[in-house]
Amino acid sequence: MAYGGYRDNRDRPKEFFKTTCSDCGAECEVPFKPTQGRPVYCRDCFRKHQPTERRDRSRF
Repeated sequence: MAYGGYRDNRDRPKEFFKTTCSDCGAECEVPFKPTQGRPVYCRDCFRKHQPTERRDRSRF
């Protein structure tokens, strides 16, 4: 058992939560629990709401 607070979570499946996109109204799943009062976007709408400089950056 490792000490010091480090836990290896790579083997545990990520939990997804079903929600509705705040922009287009489509059903989608997100890897976090949505908070009431904050918008949640599907993958396509999330890209539309990103700042321009982040969208245009090429991947390494």
